[in-house]
Amino acid sequence: MSENTTEVLAGTAVLAVALGFLVYAAQGTGLTARASGYDLRASFQSAEGISVGTDVRLAGVKVGTVSQLDLNPQTFYADATLTLRDSIALPDDSAALVSSEGLLGGNYIEIRPGGSPENLSAGAEIEDTQGSVSLIGLLMKFVGKSAEDALNQ
Repeated sequence: MSENTTEVLAGTAVLAVALGFLVYAAQGTGLTARASGYDLRASFQSAEGISVGTDVRLAGVKVGTVSQLDLNPQTFYADATLTLRDSIALPDDSAALVSSEGLLGGNYIEIRPGGSPENLSAGAEIEDTQGSVSLIGLLMKFVGKSAEDALNQ
């Protein structure tokens, strides 16, 4: 009888851990119920590394997520919809930047608040945006500049 009890307890523990992993994965991919908040729009020349569910941060603190990301066929920019917490009121001259957590880290949307006394309303567009910076492109510019400097000496 004790052998059956041990097997049942071990099976229950395995199922609990599996359920915990499923909940964690659902939260990480944005499949959980949407929290209350309001949407803002932003267009980026390059949204490399950004996808639905990516963090939106203000001063390093997560204040929202990217809820939609589409290519605008007229401008060829990436149109993003950012869902922010209701408690966050951004000035209407705020900026949105695609930032990186480091060389090996992922990307996120960084909000830099402006100084305007007027705030963005729900559905408004953040006009001041900066897309992601390509590390390979920066390295190629550096290498190209170094080679040019060596030839000129």
